[in-house]
Amino acid sequence: MEIFLIFKQSLSITLFVLSMMLIIDYLNVLSRGLWSRKLQDSPWRQILLGTVLGIIPGCLGAYTAVSLYVHNIIGTGALVATMIATSGDESFFMFSMIPETAILIHVLLFVIALATGFIVQFFSKKQTDRSLKHFDIHKDEPECVCFEKKIWIRQIRHISRIRFILLILLILTAFVVVINFNNLLKGLELLGAGEHPGHDHPEWVGITFLAVLAISLFIILTASDHFLKEHLVNHILKKHSLKIFLWTFGTLLALYFLIRYIDLDNVISSNLFLVLLFAILIGIIPESGPHLIFVILFAAGSIPLSILLANSIVQDGHGSLPLLAESQKSFIKIKTINIIAGFIIGGLGLLAGF
Repeated sequence: MEIFLIFKQSLSITLFVLSMMLIIDYLNVLSRGLWSRKLQDSPWRQILLGTVLGIIPGCLGAYTAVSLYVHNIIGTGALVATMIATSGDESFFMFSMIPETAILIHVLLFVIALATGFIVQFFSKKQTDRSLKHFDIHKDEPECVCFEKKIWIRQIRHISRIRFILLILLILTAFVVVINFNNLLKGLELLGAGEHPGHDHPEWVGITFLAVLAISLFIILTASDHFLKEHLVNHILKKHSLKIFLWTFGTLLALYFLIRYIDLDNVISSNLFLVLLFAILIGIIPESGPHLIFVILFAAGSIPLSILLANSIVQDGHGSLPLLAESQKSFIKIKTINIIAGFIIGGLGLLAGF
């Protein structure tokens, strides 16, 4: 039963990431790359966007940022800012248990994310990782059309096989999400979140998921067959879907068995700098659940704010799982930068008595 819940959770993460990739591809082809080029030409806009996406509670903003990074729309500095700003599902838990401190932490994360993003951008030799460039604008192919008012109704009346199959799959998926969305999120309980009262996923997470699926439905209905075949099927589904799902499922499964047999509470030491190091190391785990221990310890008065802040800087919930699937090198690079930032901020905080 637990394995099946993890399977469904992995499927839901994969579906959201693939849907965001489809939307990004659609907008880029529709605008002939104009909006993405404006972001690519403006690192400060990238970093600001990445920070805003990251500060949104939950993992959906981080998933979106990873999709933008994979498509080379935002660079390393912006993704670093996103992953520093985000605290994944722990944000919900902090706002439910320590609301005033949660506001302070998120303000600090926003400032730290912006500053770190600009520092990384300043010292970065190249704005984006060209090995991850996946966009295909098809400038010289007139059949690569996203939306054409005169033909999209005719496309539905004389529906092609590929469009029909994609519509059926998407409708079935939306139906499953509506019926079983709460069950899709229960995998978090297997990884520690369910052991603590007050940790809940508000309804807007499901609403956001359905909104993304609705946009995907619009794209499938209006885009040309060429776009559906080349961008959705040949590019997104064939190149990314299996890899993202397998990495996500494998990581969640490994973490499930790891956390099931290790009592993290007993690992905490009375030495604050050792606890800080432990908080940073736990922050490396691309998962929501293990990090809740630091929220609870802070709420109980057992650890200072600087340790909780350091853990929040390094950890990003599920947000980095799609990045781990796409590029292990980028995952390590982003995590290393965030570890350094978390250790500096947390260490200075401890020395200052916070």
